[in-house]
Amino acid sequence: MSDEGSAARDGERDELQELRSRVATLEAERTRPPKHRMRSLLAAVLIILGCVLAPLGVVSAWAADEVGDTDRYVATVAPLASDPDVQDAVANRVTDALMTRIDLSTLLSDAAPEERPRLEKALGKLGDSLEGAVRSFVHDKARAIAGSDAFETIWTEANRKIHASVNKALTGSGGGAVRLENDTVTLDLGPVVELVKQRLVDEGMQVAGRIPEIHTDFTLVRSDDIGKVKTYVRLLQIVGNWLPVIAVLLVAGGVLLSQRRRRALVTGALAVAVTTGLLGIGLRIFRAIYLDALPAGVSPEAAGAVYDTMTHLLQTMVRMVVALGVVVALAAWLTGPGRRAGLVRGLWTSGIGAVRSTADRAGLRTGPVGPFVRRYRTWIVWALVVVALVVYLLWSYPTGWVVVGLALALLLALAVVEFLGAGATSSDDETPSESVAPPV
Repeated sequence: MSDEGSAARDGERDELQELRSRVATLEAERTRPPKHRMRSLLAAVLIILGCVLAPLGVVSAWAADEVGDTDRYVATVAPLASDPDVQDAVANRVTDALMTRIDLSTLLSDAAPEERPRLEKALGKLGDSLEGAVRSFVHDKARAIAGSDAFETIWTEANRKIHASVNKALTGSGGGAVRLENDTVTLDLGPVVELVKQRLVDEGMQVAGRIPEIHTDFTLVRSDDIGKVKTYVRLLQIVGNWLPVIAVLLVAGGVLLSQRRRRALVTGALAVAVTTGLLGIGLRIFRAIYLDALPAGVSPEAAGAVYDTMTHLLQTMVRMVVALGVVVALAAWLTGPGRRAGLVRGLWTSGIGAVRSTADRAGLRTGPVGPFVRRYRTWIVWALVVVALVVYLLWSYPTGWVVVGLALALLLALAVVEFLGAGATSSDDETPSESVAPPV
């Protein structure tokens, strides 16, 4: 007994001595002068530059898609033809253009006798306000055209044909149906006016058929700084999708140069999410400023609808980057050595282990799958991560919900791997020789 007690005390002394040596080593490392200060400084600079370029990269990718891709531009602006505010603004603009060309004094006198009753019926009770009745009549026909399938076709096809002009309007000199004049990007509504004129003639207003060809403008974008915006958009279009890649490479380089890479990754991912989120907030603030600065002749509702539609993809990309940054930071933190992260992982493992134990007691067995998963668990986990990353990269226009969905799908797959690779059971460890060997 004394020998055993002496051996135990010797073991405790050895263990205590080892712990003291470890503490001394850690204290020496803490008090040792920091090394690689330039390397740490360079890492911080790279991460900061990457975070600054991240929102600019989002804007450049948006500019390349909206301005450089015709199909994407048409898909973006096509829903505007069905927007009630845009339809009202188009109807008002067309009505104003036609009313300036209609001679009210000769309207009824020029009508053919057989057409006069139908025209008077269409106009209703004129009273003392012939102009008001005619304007209401013209506006009703213009609103009907603006809400028809014909207007949607004209809007879509015109935007497809004039995409090159939009490119010029935002990056250089304008021309065609869309042009840049006096800090304003406008769309010619001539084809819509012709449809309304034909509808008026069909309703008995023959004088509308003698109205010459009219070209009136519908404001798409109006800003006093459109010249500066044009220059910035041109620069971002030239940079295109390379700027987001550069931002990612800068952050990755800073993480690799850092002494504490996991902490640098968490910080960099969250910083990218914050700076990109500030871009989204700035777009909302700029919307209010932009609408307040519109001239009196431009419909704020229609301008707001155009702004929201044109920036919808940009807002989607902002939310996607924010979600991606949060997911990466959370993944890096959960896989780290921190106490709280270890607690979360312990809860995760114990929870899945409890489910596996319940399944084992219920008679469910994994067979040869369990040992295979336990043997190649690391490779399987990395394969799942690579698959999720490839799916994300191949997704045409991923949204924030796509990022969250992929993260949850990966988490579910990892839970399945953990369940299959949980501790070995007696059936897994049992060999044929042991099962048939006679007792000794």
